[in-house]
Amino acid sequence: MGNAHKTYRKRARRLYRILIVVSVLALITAIGAFYFYEDGNGPKGNPEYSDPLEAREVGQMEKSIDSVSGFIQAPGLQETITNCTTCHSAQLVTQNRMTKEGWLSTIRWMQKTQNLWDLGENEPIILEYLATNYAPEEKGRRENLEVVEWYVLEE
Repeated sequence: MGNAHKTYRKRARRLYRILIVVSVLALITAIGAFYFYEDGNGPKGNPEYSDPLEAREVGQMEKSIDSVSGFIQAPGLQETITNCTTCHSAQLVTQNRMTKEGWLSTIRWMQKTQNLWDLGENEPIILEYLATNYAPEEKGRRENLEVVEWYVLEE
């Protein structure tokens, strides 16, 4: 009986340790969730506005990413999601950077070759959204290359 009792106590201690670790992880997760989502309405320091134009005017709207689509949250987001992600992923859009003319040219190409429908009154909204949030980035001259290790090419 003594040996079985020791085995039982070992298992009980092991289970107790596992429960402590799980509890600590749950507590850390809860603290993280509280920190990032102070009132349940979104990330801390990025208040949600019912009218994105109002937020832009107030200057309080940071460039935050829509958790579902991956697009930048800004005026024109819904029209862009509705018309662009019907045929392809948002990532195909977000990996590109173009001027307003470049985006218009791409839309015309899709209409001509990919059966994209006429965007109608949504076209200027979508163009403004894309040109504002996915414009070319000016990086200037590339950074210098750093050679970490040289090696000899054998003939």
